[in-house]
Amino acid sequence: MMLFTSICCGALVILLSSCSTNRSVKYESLQGIDVISIEYSIVCVIHGDSDYLYHDTGGNEFKADEEALVKAKRVAQQNPRAEVFIFHQRPRRHFLLFFPIHDGEFYYYRNGRLIANELYWRDQEESRFEPEMDFYRRFCSGNKQKTVSLFLYYGHEIPEVDGTDYDESYSDRTFTVHDLADGLKGFTRDSARFDLMVISSCYSGTPYTIGALGSFARYIIASPDNLHLSYFDFHLLERLDHGLRDGDMSAFAKRFAVQAFNRLTRDLQTAVSIAVYDVDRVQPYLKSIDSIYNYTLAMLNEQALESVEHCDCAEEPGYTQPWMSDGVDVFYRPARFGRSKHKQNHSGWECWREKKTTESSLTDR
Repeated sequence: MMLFTSICCGALVILLSSCSTNRSVKYESLQGIDVISIEYSIVCVIHGDSDYLYHDTGGNEFKADEEALVKAKRVAQQNPRAEVFIFHQRPRRHFLLFFPIHDGEFYYYRNGRLIANELYWRDQEESRFEPEMDFYRRFCSGNKQKTVSLFLYYGHEIPEVDGTDYDESYSDRTFTVHDLADGLKGFTRDSARFDLMVISSCYSGTPYTIGALGSFARYIIASPDNLHLSYFDFHLLERLDHGLRDGDMSAFAKRFAVQAFNRLTRDLQTAVSIAVYDVDRVQPYLKSIDSIYNYTLAMLNEQALESVEHCDCAEEPGYTQPWMSDGVDVFYRPARFGRSKHKQNHSGWECWREKKTTESSLTDR
């Protein structure tokens, strides 16, 4: 009985320490480290509540969200003139099978130094970034108007409608492009738009997604196709004081896209498609096809997803406009095999259509 009581007490101590709502590890005080002014602000959200397990060509096993977290920390450490907010959204876990454990972890770096590391609870029903915004408001420095700002989202395909089951461990929680846009309002409340937004998820280069997120960014990097593990390379984000010295965000965004494109085409046999969207310049195209695409989204709410498929917008007559390429830089290479190996270019815009199940399409596989 004494042994059982001791075990229970020990378990309770561990439980209380692991479930503390404000456990903070501060490696340094904020006092005295502002000698170097903040010129860059990076907000990085890594969604890890899904199946991100993969194997490389050598058979080594990796969790893609954990790999992204390691690289995000390196970016934070290699930028002495930046502040970096990293939010890692984890799967639901339990202690002793019954007691829930925090499903979010926050890191705050300033001038290359880790200032705060806290566990927190994500929203239990709607993913609107309320906990993340609380951390952002608590730690963000000074006047954001004078900094170059970046927002990075790493995860899997963000639904344009429905949004159930986005989180693997929360069947009741929904998350859509609209929810992401709604959450971004809190990060841009005290500043202008982000200078650059990177959406590292599959099929994020759609008219609706770019239109919804364009209110919060000047340039957006996204993939109109399957992005393969959903993770861009972070390397160019290290030492922004060197890579962005001329302040030309358009050129920097293209370099970032080219670097990611070169890496993916080197390692993959499937199609690779990455696009850079100049948000202001693509507005005429978005407005010209807005009603058509909204009608399509309404139809998606009434049809099973199994009956529709993604496609290049240029393949659907209603979306083809003379100016659809204005403001879009596309880096594309077709697949080395299969039906799509004959597709030699991409418009940079991804749309929906009913699946083609004709005999000819089946025999082409």
